[in-house]
Amino acid sequence: MGTNPEGADGGRLFFRSEVFSGRDPARRRAPTGRSVREAAREIPVHAICDVLVVGGGPAGWAAAVAAARLGARTLLLERHNHLGGLSTGGLVVWIDRMTGWDGALLIRGLAEELLDRLPKDALAGPPREAWGSREAATAAWWALRTAAFHGIVTHSPSACPEHLKAASLEMAAEAGVDLVFHAWGAEPVIEAGAVTGAIFESKQGRRAVLAKVTVDATGDGDLYARAGAAFADDIDARDIHHCMNTSWVFGGVDMPRYLAWRAEKPEEFSEFMRRGKEAVGFFDKAFASWRDDVALFMGPRLAGYSAVMVDDLSEVEVTSHRLMFRHLERYRAECPGFAGAFPMLSAPQLGVRHTRRLGGVEPVTRDWWDGRVSPNEIGVSPSLAPKFAPVSVPYGAIVPVALEGLLAPGRHLACDTTSHSFLREIPQCWLTGQAAGVAAALAADRGVMPRAVPVGEIQAALCRQGALLRDAAAAGASAAAE
Repeated sequence: MGTNPEGADGGRLFFRSEVFSGRDPARRRAPTGRSVREAAREIPVHAICDVLVVGGGPAGWAAAVAAARLGARTLLLERHNHLGGLSTGGLVVWIDRMTGWDGALLIRGLAEELLDRLPKDALAGPPREAWGSREAATAAWWALRTAAFHGIVTHSPSACPEHLKAASLEMAAEAGVDLVFHAWGAEPVIEAGAVTGAIFESKQGRRAVLAKVTVDATGDGDLYARAGAAFADDIDARDIHHCMNTSWVFGGVDMPRYLAWRAEKPEEFSEFMRRGKEAVGFFDKAFASWRDDVALFMGPRLAGYSAVMVDDLSEVEVTSHRLMFRHLERYRAECPGFAGAFPMLSAPQLGVRHTRRLGGVEPVTRDWWDGRVSPNEIGVSPSLAPKFAPVSVPYGAIVPVALEGLLAPGRHLACDTTSHSFLREIPQCWLTGQAAGVAAALAADRGVMPRAVPVGEIQAALCRQGALLRDAAAAGASAAAE
């Protein structure tokens, strides 16, 4: 994946990569025009809590842990059998930049603690002393390992997904989070215009959880959309951030040999990729992972599909799994380091980058890239390119314009399409999730709606949990603490 901060579009597009438009419009199921009536019924209440978090990905996990650490009775619903979402079940084991371009660690708090818990052999990335290095050879070496961009080394580690699952689970258990797996958040419970919990589907049928505050961490805004909250779903078809794919990993490879070949013989690598595209159609390069004998494939990225349409989701899964074995055949036959490769695992979770973006009180837009610090800051995100300052993320980016009782951290927060390209990443989901959990716990404790919690109190609690806030926001946190 490359970046291109300048161009004919005036710098609007930043991430460029191969985008494959493969959907056949004729395969999208036409409406039948028929319907069936479902009888009204009583829904059993499974649990009552202070904070309900729906979705156990990076944002939902962070929200649940942060809320529980503040003493809130917290229940986390997750449709799969693990925590971590795309960072684990989606095999997005490359954790994107957590540092600014000067090497300073920006994504801190629960995210930093989680990665610090991993064993040394479960995390691969530049040592701390190399963060921010512009030394050409060092940057070139780490660029091949997805940890240097624009000639600058960053803290962008690759993590073992199983260790990340285990550490996430332990932190949630230690905090006292009530975990409910194999439960799909289906509908919000709404009373007097406010969300008061959610209905979920499971092997026990439809059940409900009632809560003082609900956190929509579905990634797709499923709850707030079904509650009638405003949202945007526009995309730029030229960018990769609307694409989907199932990631996979091959074992039995020699990644140092492969990476050396890419660096030393770029013409041969380009020719290999050209032949692959000619033979396979959709063809992608291998990425380094947390081990030298495991290769990661985070594509091909398929465009033209909707992640909220079940037929599209099904087609992407079928296409991606077929492509995995066509890649295996080509790589084994022609690529140095892959002669002994074998299919190790395809991701149990589909890789979705974008569906909905919240209509929020204070969206993050391109205007925020000038270095301004919001007085309502809940965290600091690395920017897309060295020409931009770190980006202040305000509390209003996770607060719906009108809907009460709900917060929406993660990739479906309020922002424009370009800002979404980095705010959707795993570290930023940890950041906004932790803030949502803190705010939800404070709101539940005070018996008020989340928008009524003084931001200074949220900031003070975030600082106590190790999050990074800049001077303007930290001043508000200090005043609240006093």
